[in-house]
Amino acid sequence: MSGEAHEDTTSRPSAVPNKVEVLALVEAALSWDVDSPELPAVKDALAMAQQFTDFGRIVAEDLEAQMLSLPADSELCLGGRATLVEASRRLYLRPLAQTAAPRSAAHRAQNLARLVQTLDRAFGEVCYEQVRSRSIQAPQRE
Repeated sequence: MSGEAHEDTTSRPSAVPNKVEVLALVEAALSWDVDSPELPAVKDALAMAQQFTDFGRIVAEDLEAQMLSLPADSELCLGGRATLVEASRRLYLRPLAQTAAPRSAAHRAQNLARLVQTLDRAFGEVCYEQVRSRSIQAPQRE
């Protein structure tokens, strides 16, 4: 083995996921009835779970960065922190094996889909608050 450092790419997506496509997949995953025998193939559910994980990690990083401009004790910041704590737990779970039960794979995809929705909502609320705060603080021109 040479002394070269190798970049770890296992924790990062090879391409930035498209938000519109990911949110469409979120809706699809959340429409599954996990109590039905009609579940998606394990490989499909796990592929969606991976996309949700990749996208969720990006949104979580962006949310954390955006929250730096908010007062740490604000309700929005406290809620965002709680969301980030949950995201740090769920987004770094070991992926399920391809031999997982279809119901387990569907549950994992749905749980990550709900997390992506929550992260996306929190990010939007933080951005909205930043814009609102800037417009309040900006001097009014006459």
